[in-house]
Amino acid sequence: MIEWVPLGSGARPVPRPVAAPLVWAAAFAGALVLVAFLNTTVGIGRPGVALPALSLLAAVLGLCARFTAAPGTAVLCWLSLNGFAVPPAGVLTWAGARDAGWLACLLAAALVGTALARVVHARAAYRRLTTAQGFEARDPRFGDD
Repeated sequence: MIEWVPLGSGARPVPRPVAAPLVWAAAFAGALVLVAFLNTTVGIGRPGVALPALSLLAAVLGLCARFTAAPGTAVLCWLSLNGFAVPPAGVLTWAGARDAGWLACLLAAALVGTALARVVHARAAYRRLTTAQGFEARDPRFGDD
């Protein structure tokens, strides 16, 4: 006799986050490419355009990273922002409140991306578990007859 079993039944593990060095490598390369692209299309000296773009990059990288990778991601994005999106290009400077605000913005974006991914994965795992338990409760083999 053939017994039909749903293929999606059973608990699936929550996806593991990517290792921090890989996230940092992607942040370093992605930030450099993004700033170079923005410098050629929008022009040099427009950090008001580069900061939201780099924040979006940090949030996207946070989707697949651990919380411990967020500070490094923020610093690497800030280095590209400060070094190449603010004149003079290639010179790192510290302007106090401005750079602290940029770092805070990039860190918040990375943390929001990571937190969003954790919430989405936790909800999916919860739904898989409650759906699996609901299936067992309706299955006559597991009933309280």
